[in-house]
Amino acid sequence: MERIKKAVARAEKEREKNIPSSTSRSVNESSLDQDLNNSSELSIDYSKTKTIEVDMATRESNRLVASIPDHFLQDTYGMLRTRVLQEMEKNNWKSIAVTSPTRGSGKTLTAVNLSISIAMDHSHSALLIDADLRRPSVHKYFGCNPGAGLSDYLTEKISLEEILFNPSMERLSVLPNTISVRESAEMLGSNKWQSLINEVSARYNERIIVADIAPVLHVDDALKIAKTVDCWLMVVENGRTKREQLRQALDLLSEFPVIGTVLNKSERKVADRY
Repeated sequence: MERIKKAVARAEKEREKNIPSSTSRSVNESSLDQDLNNSSELSIDYSKTKTIEVDMATRESNRLVASIPDHFLQDTYGMLRTRVLQEMEKNNWKSIAVTSPTRGSGKTLTAVNLSISIAMDHSHSALLIDADLRRPSVHKYFGCNPGAGLSDYLTEKISLEEILFNPSMERLSVLPNTISVRESAEMLGSNKWQSLINEVSARYNERIIVADIAPVLHVDDALKIAKTVDCWLMVVENGRTKREQLRQALDLLSEFPVIGTVLNKSERKVADRY
């Protein structure tokens, strides 16, 4: 019980929910080559990765608050980003999985906004992976409908460049998924998933990988990939996630580093959270 109290008490943060809409435009960008140019600001060129134009109306309706200037929750995600990056840099970690005990807690939108916020930090880039293969939805937040996704990459001979997109946000790349698959645990437990994580982790020193994963208590996907990611972030819904559910989820991941818990959809005013 003490562990649950500490986890919940430590996590006063965001609010979210999901829906889609927007237009996309294909641009001849430049894969994912980073050029530091002896400067403190990380710049990325895209040549093979398409760019999806995500307008402000889409950002607002789909609650991409980390990308909306002066939004009252932008600083909240900035604080979450800083705490996450501090813990990851301290341990030399490159990848974090975002999950929840059960569905409906807002884990996906938390993963999306965390990724955006990390990419806004000039010394990092972010790769957001939709690894919730049962219910993929990351692409909807950006208002696009990619033709292929992660499940296609894991089962077919298709290149990452054909799937990745940049949502017209600096230093952010997205690896979406579009088709729901029942063999999700088998795919995420495959050698190809392991090779993918190894490759994208090693390719760029300043890149942080954020993976959205199915809820821990629903399927065994999280346990299948637990050893392939460096750490975990647990999202719980205020007033809905039960302590026992959180306890069970944390127990299942007890052998792996869970660096924090985000209390989502809190009814408290933002000013009360600091």
